[in-house]
Formats: sequence, structure tokens, C-alpha cells
Amino acid sequence: MNFSNFSLHHRIAAAIQRCGFTQPTPIQEQAIPAILAGRDVIGLAQTGTGKTAAYMLPLLHQLIRAKSRQPRALVLAPTRELAEQINTFTKDIIQGTHLRSIAIYGGVSKQAQIDRIRQGVDIVVACPGRMLDILGDRAINLNQVECLVLDEADHMFDQGFLPDVRRIAQNLPKKKQTLIFSATMPAEINILVEDILNDPVRVQISPNRSVDAISHRLYRLVQTQKTPLLMHLLRDETVRSALVFTRTKHKAKKLAAKLTASGFSATSLQGNLSQNMRKQAVDGFKSGRFNVLVATDIAARGIDIAGISHVFNYDMPDTTEAYIHRTGRTGRAALAGEALSFATSDDLYLVKRIERFLPKGLQHCKIEEYILEAPSQTEADAAAPPMPARAAQSYSPRNGSNRSSRPGQASDSRRSRKRSTARPAGAKR
Repeated sequence: MNFSNFSLHHRIAAAIQRCGFTQPTPIQEQAIPAILAGRDVIGLAQTGTGKTAAYMLPLLHQLIRAKSRQPRALVLAPTRELAEQINTFTKDIIQGTHLRSIAIYGGVSKQAQIDRIRQGVDIVVACPGRMLDILGDRAINLNQVECLVLDEADHMFDQGFLPDVRRIAQNLPKKKQTLIFSATMPAEINILVEDILNDPVRVQISPNRSVDAISHRLYRLVQTQKTPLLMHLLRDETVRSALVFTRTKHKAKKLAAKLTASGFSATSLQGNLSQNMRKQAVDGFKSGRFNVLVATDIAARGIDIAGISHVFNYDMPDTTEAYIHRTGRTGRAALAGEALSFATSDDLYLVKRIERFLPKGLQHCKIEEYILEAPSQTEADAAAPPMPARAAQSYSPRNGSNRSSRPGQASDSRRSRKRSTARPAGAKR
């Protein structure tokens, strides 16, 4: 199948060709016909599966046939980054048409956004909080909205946005098309679905498809060993760009600063940054000015960057779904990717769940002592005993086989303790 099978408006079809799209992804292949038929849709798919195009292409096809100065489509997203990403994609597709789109979120001038709305827009991509602010000011009319889209609905729930979504939905016409896209479907989202969707079509893409091109490695360690191991792994020449996840924004900032001080080209993305600083971090990572981006789950929502070679779980996520969501940011577009996770004793239950979920399990890796620097007493778990010295090996728990994780590495103990002098990937010269 190719995009011509959908019989989209010729301007939309031309934009698809201009953007270099060839064959639709599985989520696009299943969702686009249902949306074109006017059905409400629940789309379950991970980041990187093409879900934005899955709803935006048929949505624009429907909107392009008429003109209006009032918003006719409203897309709600949980983060500013995702809202901006959706709006950027939309603008690329609507080039050369009469359609206009705008992204609305906090951290920037509300009045400037209101002025743009008054000039006339067709598609509004918004974060719920700022959307409610503008509705409260009576600066936007949503009476002509034909379609409501909730993108990453599960993370709207995580961040407490569902009450805001319900309040926004009350300002929309009862007769409209509603599309919900999410990586998972918790019970709270199901309740929302029952309230605002009408006989929806359910489209689900198996998460297993997103992990086939990714190698999953696990390192068992204590907290103080995470930073020296991370630095050692980042020195590998195959690490072109790395996304590193931490559990808290304070740790993301601190770790990025430590990596920078050690010569890595690193930056952080976390909740304490201003909108301008967040944009600089993301743009710098996209352009290659930074090779390492340290982020929290919430701050990383909406980041869709091609070519990420490695994802590091410096801190393990809370759920299997979050693990798949994180690691799905690498191994895209038929490229191989690496997902490396650092697990302490507190993470073992989740590790077992992930192990059962992944088709090939996790490759458990042991750590050579020479990799680990003297532990810092200022970090958590400082009192934990150091790991015993042993040769670096990786093994598969499924077949019990052992093999050297670094082929050709010297086994002599004196040589194995020498520190690597390789320049870090992206290090300052």
C-alpha cells in the first residue's frame, strides 16, 4: 500500500511527496481510512510509529475543502514540545493551502497567541492549561470545531490534565469527530473514552514491533556506580547521539553538568527550564551541537528526533510501558538502536517484567572494576559495597552462555585496569 490509496486532496498528496513519505506505517494504514470515513478513533501506538501523520493527514484533507476564520480542529497535547512538534508537522503539510495553524502553550506571551487567533486559524494545537486560560478570556470561539484530537492521552492523565480536557470538551459542539491517541489505555482514559467518543474504531499497533531493531542491555549496579559507567559507555565511538533518562529534574540538571565538566557535549531538559532554554536544548540536540541530552520523562514528552543511536535508562522507569516508550526513541527508520539500563536492587521487580515482555529478553552485562571511579560520598547509596572485580562479560539468562562483551580485550589483570583514553563522543576538543 502507498499513500495514493487513500485518495487524499491533491495538495495534501503533494505535501506528502514533498516531505519524502513513501509507504504508510501500520498505524497510518489502519487509522487513516477510519478517520476519512468520519469515525471516532482510539489509536494505541508508541512514539515513533507515525501517529501524528495518522490523524493529521486525513484531518487536513477534510478541512481543506472549506474556508473559515474560526478554529475547526483542536489538538490537545500534554507538553509544549509535543504541541510545537505537531504544529511544525502541520505547517509543513499545509504549505501552499489556505489553512492556518497555531501552537498554544504557556511560558510565552498569551496576548501574542490571542492576536494570532483573531487573525484567523483553522487548526489549534494546544496544551490544556493555556487553552483554558484563553477560553476564560473569551478570546477564542470553538463553536465550529469539527474534530477534537487528544494526543498522548495517557500522559495527560499522568499530569492531571483530564479534568481540564473535560472542561475544554464542554465548550465544543456535541456533533464532532473525536480521536484519541495513546501509548497505553489506563482505566481513567477508558472512562473518558466512554464519555466523549461515539462508537469508536480501535486501532492498536503491537509494541513488539517497536523493539525489534533495538538491542536491550542491562547493568546491575549500585547508585554510585551509575555515573562512571555512563561516562565509560558514552566514550564508545558508536554513540553518535544519546538520550539519558533520569527520575528527577534535579538529577537531570546535575548529571548534565557533570558530563559537561568531564568533556562531553551535553545538556539537560527538565521542568525548571524556561521555554526559551528548553527550545535551545532540544534544537541543540537535534542539530548535533549536543550529543547527549539528559531528560526526565515529562520533559521529554513530544521529543521526536531521528537518528538517536542510544537511549540510557540512568534511572529505571516506573512501568514496562514507560520503558518501551523511552527505548522506542532509538532504532527508528530501519536503523539499529541501543537501549542500556542501569538497575539497582530496587528495580529487580520491574526488570523481571520487562524481561518477560521483550521477545529476546535483556542482555545482562557485567562490569569491569577499572571502569568504576572512586564513589562519591555525596550521591545516594554511598555506603553500598563496591562490586567485586571481575572480567567484563555478558550473558544471556535464557541459554546460560557466556561470551566476552568486548571481543579481543586483554585478560591480563594489569592491562584490564588501565583506563580508557578514548575521547568521549561529542567531547570538546
